[in-house]
Amino acid sequence: MTIRIAVIGAGLMGADHARIVAEELPGATLQLVCDMDERRARFVADACGANDIATDPEGAIARQDVDAVIIASPDFTHAPLSMACIGAGKRVLCEKPLSQASADCIAVMAAEQKAGAKFVQLGFMRRYDRSYQEMKRALEDGRLGRALMMHNFHRNVETPAADFTGAMAITNSAPHEFDVVRYVLGTEYAAISAFQPRRSDARVAPVVMVLETMDGQLVNIEINNNAAYGYDVRAELIGERGALATNNVAYIRTESALTQSTSYDADWRTRYYDAYRRQNRDFLRFVVTGDFPATASDCWDGYCAALVAEAGVRALKEGRRTEVQMIAKPEFYA
Repeated sequence: MTIRIAVIGAGLMGADHARIVAEELPGATLQLVCDMDERRARFVADACGANDIATDPEGAIARQDVDAVIIASPDFTHAPLSMACIGAGKRVLCEKPLSQASADCIAVMAAEQKAGAKFVQLGFMRRYDRSYQEMKRALEDGRLGRALMMHNFHRNVETPAADFTGAMAITNSAPHEFDVVRYVLGTEYAAISAFQPRRSDARVAPVVMVLETMDGQLVNIEINNNAAYGYDVRAELIGERGALATNNVAYIRTESALTQSTSYDADWRTRYYDAYRRQNRDFLRFVVTGDFPATASDCWDGYCAALVAEAGVRALKEGRRTEVQMIAKPEFYA
């Protein structure tokens, strides 16, 4: 049985997903690439050997020759297109965020619960990165004792847009951190505080957040979208009996002119390529078996990320510690 997959969105992420489906997923076929820009859809489809293209995402989801969907279109489309997939009875891998509005996430959860089964796997691919998985395993095995703190930073070369703001750093960049910390620690957030230093220019300054978990741990997250030197994401987990830290992945070391150096990636695509492949393979198994992957994020996780981001934006704007007030977790997602 071959699963026919439609990729919606032919930008950077959509092209990468299309390539993974075409080259890395035995048992799957790249059925079509959908983008409002027909030329862009055609370019990705031709490069990856897709069978067809489309410009209407709702129409693509409804097609009889499409069995499953990957959503990599702009953020504001994620919730409505996920709802369309649920309505069509087709499982979907939706890039993060499910929505930047927690109310939209609740609506998608309601639709999924009404359908009586999980349909949406959310693309928080850091859960599939070996470094975070080994952190989680070490904690569960008791090697570190009780977890006390987690230190995280996420640095990009420069902002993706000239009008990027500190609030956007919280809603756009930080959700990966919010989710993977929940995954590693196995707890929810109780409160968040957010701060920004002052730069000497007009570029958006780093945002530093301190989060308190329901289990009494402290988590700090730095989002620096103008770090200049490279893409650099690291984490350190502190326990009562030791600590674990992720390593920068570099395959070569240069030694020249009395200097030793390693390089950084320009963006996330190389650093997390293996995690994307493992995630997408889990998605294919989900489509075939109907069993939601144990590692993957679901709509509840999307709601949690959106909710803490909303609290973080308020904390930054108002300059005060802000509580994270969650709805009761539906038994459906337990």
